[in-house]
Amino acid sequence: MPYPLIEFENVHIARGGNLALRGVTLSIRPGEHAAILGPNGSGKSTLIKAITRECYPLDQPLSRLRIFGRDVWNVFDLRALLGIVTNDLADRCVQPYTVEETVLSGLFSSIGIWPNHPVTAAMPEKAASLMDLLEISHLAARQMTEMSSGEVRRAVIARALVHDPKALLLDEPANSLDIRAQFELRGAVRKLAAQGIGLLLVTHHLPDIVPEVDRVICLKEGQVWMDGPKEEVLNQDALTSLFGVAVQVECRDGFYHMF
Repeated sequence: MPYPLIEFENVHIARGGNLALRGVTLSIRPGEHAAILGPNGSGKSTLIKAITRECYPLDQPLSRLRIFGRDVWNVFDLRALLGIVTNDLADRCVQPYTVEETVLSGLFSSIGIWPNHPVTAAMPEKAASLMDLLEISHLAARQMTEMSSGEVRRAVIARALVHDPKALLLDEPANSLDIRAQFELRGAVRKLAAQGIGLLLVTHHLPDIVPEVDRVICLKEGQVWMDGPKEEVLNQDALTSLFGVAVQVECRDGFYHMF
């Protein structure tokens, strides 16, 4: 694909009367594994909403926001190229549908399968392969309302992948998960990275940044504060300045921890 996955150039976005993004410029290549890191209020959520077309930039000179080389998208077409998993989506998917139905529903941009949805013979095979990849095949017939938070998150990731998107955006992927669920989820994300799908992780929690991520973009007060190789960004001095509190940083088995 010749165009960047995401291209922001001098993007300003106002929310609630305040500038949530201030002149953001960044570009992410197809297939790249990158993380967006920053404290609460840094602009991470607004950045995601700009990508998903829930927020639009202010009309500014020399300002541009393109996804896969285009600045105008039908949202349904965009979802087939960019799989997006947010905490809000995970919460909305906790409904009395089975895991298999929830995964299949990604093909119809719905939650659950409805009577007007034409499910072909190939679709359940695709859903089954993704449930196997994310190690939830044994839960295929279980309702989403009967699942743990970690199981729900993996089912929603499978739903996002059912279109074979070019990239997967994960917003605070380990939020509300216990230690075991975090471990299982990160293992699943590493599998996806190994298969070549692009990853964009948005987080304020360092262990979410799996070893396969090699670039970290830091947001602070709505601006790109630092952008570079993971090894250069995730250090004590930089993160102390980013989060405004004295921290120590340790890397173990490719995962970074801050305390």
